[in-house]
Formats: sequence, C-alpha cells, structure tokens
Amino acid sequence: MVTPRRIAVIGGGPAGLMAAEVLAGAGPAVAVKVYDAMPSVGRKFLLAGKGGLNLTHSEAIEPFMGRYGERRAQLQPLIAAFGPAELRAWAEALGVETFVGSSGRVFPKDMKAAPLLRAWLQRLRHAGVQFSMRHRWLGWAEAGEGQGALKFATPAGEVLAQADAVVLALGGGSWARLGSDGAWAALLAARGVAVAALQPSNCGFDVAGWSEHFASRFAGQPFKSVAIHFTDSRGRSFSRKGEFVATATGVEGSLVYAVSSLLRDEIAAKGSASFMLDLLPDKSPEQVLAEVRHPRGSRSLSSHLKSRLHLDGIKAAMLHELLGKEDMADPVKLAAGIKALTVRVMAARPMDEAISSAGGVMFEAMDAQLRLTAPAAAQPVFCAGEMLDWEAPTGGYLLTACFASGRAAGLGVLNHLGL
Repeated sequence: MVTPRRIAVIGGGPAGLMAAEVLAGAGPAVAVKVYDAMPSVGRKFLLAGKGGLNLTHSEAIEPFMGRYGERRAQLQPLIAAFGPAELRAWAEALGVETFVGSSGRVFPKDMKAAPLLRAWLQRLRHAGVQFSMRHRWLGWAEAGEGQGALKFATPAGEVLAQADAVVLALGGGSWARLGSDGAWAALLAARGVAVAALQPSNCGFDVAGWSEHFASRFAGQPFKSVAIHFTDSRGRSFSRKGEFVATATGVEGSLVYAVSSLLRDEIAAKGSASFMLDLLPDKSPEQVLAEVRHPRGSRSLSSHLKSRLHLDGIKAAMLHELLGKEDMADPVKLAAGIKALTVRVMAARPMDEAISSAGGVMFEAMDAQLRLTAPAAAQPVFCAGEMLDWEAPTGGYLLTACFASGRAAGLGVLNHLGL
C-alpha cells in the first residue's frame, strides 16, 4: 500500500480551501489537512457576505483583467484557467445559484455566504480533507526540535506537524481580528523570501483637516452621484462616477476605494495627494456656470444653488468647507469649484480598517506554479491568495483572484509531486 503524501494547507480562507479541494481531487494518494488560527474557517469570507456576497464580476475579460493593475500579467494565466465563468459554475455545482446584479457584480441568489461555505466544507470533508482549528502557524522547527516540521501554537501548547508539501494561504494584513494579521511576512522574509511591505488597500483617507463644524454635522453622510478625477505624478489616471462617504477625519467608501491604490502611492511619493471632486458630473462646466450666474434676486446663495443646481446638504457644505468666502462669492471660481473641487488627502487609514491589503510575497519569488524558489523550507512551499503581492478594487475581483490562485497552487503541488 502506497503511503499518501501529506499536504498541509495553512489558512482556511477561499484560497486555502480551493487549494485543499484541488489537492483532495488526487484521492487516496494525498492526505490533506487545513490548519487555521481561528476557531472556524472562512471568517473573513463570511464577513464579506454580510452585505451580499460579491463573488465575481460579469464584465468582459479585458476590462476585468485591467483591474489588477501592475500584476495583471502574473494573474492573467491563473484567472484564464479559473475566472468568473468557472467560479459561477463551481458555485452552482455546490447548489448555489448566482445572478448578475445591476452593477455587473455577481452574487449568490440568496445573497449569503454561509450556505455556500457550509456546502463547500461538507464536500471537502467528504473528500477526506481534515481540519485543525486554533493552530497558529509559527514557521518551521529549527534543529533539535524536529527540523523542517511545521510549528503551530495551539491552546494545548506548541505542536509540530510533518508535511511533504505546504500551501500557504494566510491572507493579507487587514482584519487581524479575523485571522489576517500579516505575521507570516516576517517569518518568510527571515528565510530569504522576497516580500513587499504590506499596505492598506481599498481604504479610506484622512484629509488635510475638516473643520469641527463639517466633521460634527456631516460625518457618515454620503456624497451621491459625484465623480473623482485623479492623475498621479507618474501619469496614472483615474476618472469615475460613483458614491463615497465623509468621515470624522476624511473620506471612505466605494468610489474612494477604487482610487485608493493611486492615492496611497502618491502620498508615499509626495507626502499628500489631491483629487478633483466633481459635485455635478451630469452637467457640463458651461451649464454650471450659466446656472451660477443666473440672477438670484433676493435669494441667498445657498437657496440659489439649491434651486438652480439642486446643490444642498453635504455637497453645499463641502463647497463652503474647501472654497472659502471669497471664491464662493466669485461665480467663475464657484462654478469651477463645483466641477473640480480640490480634496487633499494626507494619509491612508490604518491597515486594520482597510478592506484588503497590498504587498506580500512577490511573484518574482515564485515560479509559474506559485512555488517559492528560495529554499525557505525542507519541503516545497506554494503560496496563494491575498498574501501574494497584488491588489484589486472591490467588485468581485479580490475573491476571483483568491480562488484562482488557490486552485493554481493546489495544481502546482500535485504537479510537483507527480500526482
């Protein structure tokens, strides 16, 4: 009887579970065990599903791949093999029907993550995958304590585990309370693995400073039907209509998240970043100027802007906050401000407030099958998911790449072991 090859998958998020599923497909030739630091797997996945699980996106593959920016080339073959269509078919094979929302995003029909996760775990267990919870990975044992073994902290103390191959799917650096704390970065860097520093992604920003009046009255209120335009010092541009929210210290929300990588990098390079906010993207500059110049008689400026341009509430407050009295009194400058209000941001919000993180194990440190090329350990080590050095906006792109890279890592292990 052939002894099965022991495969350790460390991390029970979408990437790790997908790697485990692929590995379990080899049948009795492998013994797959998933280790996770938390009491149960998929905690961030479940949180992502609270507002409706956005699995992937239905847009054409060209713009879809463009969402991955500078790592498009590395992710292209992974997503070509397991992209939006394959992900939807996979979910439906679990009994979870999906649909395309009005924004093009893809959701389970019931909008929930828990039923999908339950069905998935049932299938994994039926395939023979074992789970060891509350096992926090500490790296590899040194000489004299089972050299080369995987080392875990557990409620019962440190334990060692032997493996013939390892898949690391430890997540990024955001949402530490759900297990993604980025502690693995130092462990891998100490063994010569090239790791780009973890940074917040899909995050909010602090502005140069709201007045106390604005912060107290408008924190938590949304800017609806606005547009952000931004070009960084490297010539990279962003221009999109959408929504975001004012916070006590700055801005956050979907439209801000979409431009967050450019803003973050510009702040790192220049100390701050300024984007242009168009409060009325459906009106031309000429239309806005004409309405601002329209005689207002005895009406106040606020009443005039509300009557002629439907500008009131947080949009009107933003004008007063950032233009000042002199510019508000000048029709040309006021109209220009309505169409291109300069918002200066000074810092990204802390990592643990971010939806995701950038940075991680560099693709240059791995081969095409996501195996680390540096001799980090005695056994072959593959990496997958958000711990790799890529980032993407919200909208299903994050989960798609996690699933695709998990699958690729699993296949890489099987190929390496000749299974």
